[in-house]
Amino acid sequence: MKVIVIGLGNFGNALALSLTETGNEVIAIDRDMEKINLLKDLVSHTICMDSTNELAYDAVPLNDADKVVVAIGENEGAAIITTAIIKKLSDVKIISRAISPIHDTVLEAMGVNSIIHPEQDSARRLTQQINFKSTLENYQLDNNFTISEVKAKKDFFNKSLKELDTTNKYKLTLITIIRERETHNLIGKKRIIKESIGRINSETVVLEHDTLVVYGNNKDIENYCAGQEEYDLRYKNI
Repeated sequence: MKVIVIGLGNFGNALALSLTETGNEVIAIDRDMEKINLLKDLVSHTICMDSTNELAYDAVPLNDADKVVVAIGENEGAAIITTAIIKKLSDVKIISRAISPIHDTVLEAMGVNSIIHPEQDSARRLTQQINFKSTLENYQLDNNFTISEVKAKKDFFNKSLKELDTTNKYKLTLITIIRERETHNLIGKKRIIKESIGRINSETVVLEHDTLVVYGNNKDIENYCAGQEEYDLRYKNI
């Protein structure tokens, strides 16, 4: 997927790198050459330009992009003008960062449906992690049900899902398992990555260090985590 990221502050920079690492073609844009230089060798392409100048977009392949992320966070006016110009020049899907309630209102009035709030979202996720104590990551579906990443209990190790029967014992539905795998980079340096094993079945065996992705009632997730030791720092992903 081709993604244009405009605004390379802390959030935009991290987003551009993360999108690149997950296989996307990223064009990173900012008016600050210093920020451009930090990313020029790490993403597909960089452009130093003032995104509030409509004439500058002659060099930007808006119509070839799948999505444009307006990640500007320090200048609300610049973010709004940038979004307006992109909407005028192209039908590309826009994901725009909002930094105030009035910013939200303006974006909604402009017809931008994908509005993000990185700081608020991060705070909410951290709150969920703290409230759920031993969970690693959470996606709250509503006030009662959540999809959570939890550590496999020690007595799960080397047992099949049929033996464990988590649905009946813990009232949780296991969606998949995230497992550690050793790999090597281009220069041969070893590193550990985490990846989903995909679809699971009754014969799937839980291994040490596995992370379980479960769905269930918040109280049942809390009950599963109750009594577990504080999770190891290597499991944290805040």
